[in-house]
Amino acid sequence: MVTIVAPIAGLLLGFVDFVWIKYVPFPLGGLGNSMAVWAVAAFLVTWRARWSLRASAIGAVVMLVVAVPAYYIAAAMIQNDDLANAYAWSALVWMGMGLVAGVIFGAAGHLARTPGRLQAVAAALPGAVLFAEAAVELRRVGHPSYGVADPLAFAAVLVALGLAVTLLVARRRTQLLTLPLAALGFVLFEVAGFR
Repeated sequence: MVTIVAPIAGLLLGFVDFVWIKYVPFPLGGLGNSMAVWAVAAFLVTWRARWSLRASAIGAVVMLVVAVPAYYIAAAMIQNDDLANAYAWSALVWMGMGLVAGVIFGAAGHLARTPGRLQAVAAALPGAVLFAEAAVELRRVGHPSYGVADPLAFAAVLVALGLAVTLLVARRRTQLLTLPLAALGFVLFEVAGFR
């Protein structure tokens, strides 16, 4: 199943993501540019599929890596962008980030369904990454490049999505882990230079 589902999910993610960004107005349209949304998509696919730990990590990596060129191919088909963007340096960087996020969030999708010590942390991870990205957006409020309204509106969308996914996948006692994990995620975003 992984060899079929993961590449198809990647193609769909990349194509739908481009269409979403192009046609859905902001702030909802901003979800297409969200690293956290892609990570949560990888989590949800593996969480729902109930693959083994190894298959979940590999499947999520394949999905996210395939989604990057699929995004650029959609851009070439819909608005005549240069197809070379699909294998440009920036695309390779995004694929590298997809590799890292795929391993983490793919494994978390499996672990969130598996009884054990890591189940609670894994289940809290998708909400946490959305809250962490919302915190990054809130840090941009008032910055000359962003203004006030755009980061606030987009942060509100990320928080709402984070609450929804937390309620979907995390048990009540697990939900409390989402905030400390979000704080850790915010620090990691800062260290990685996402400002």
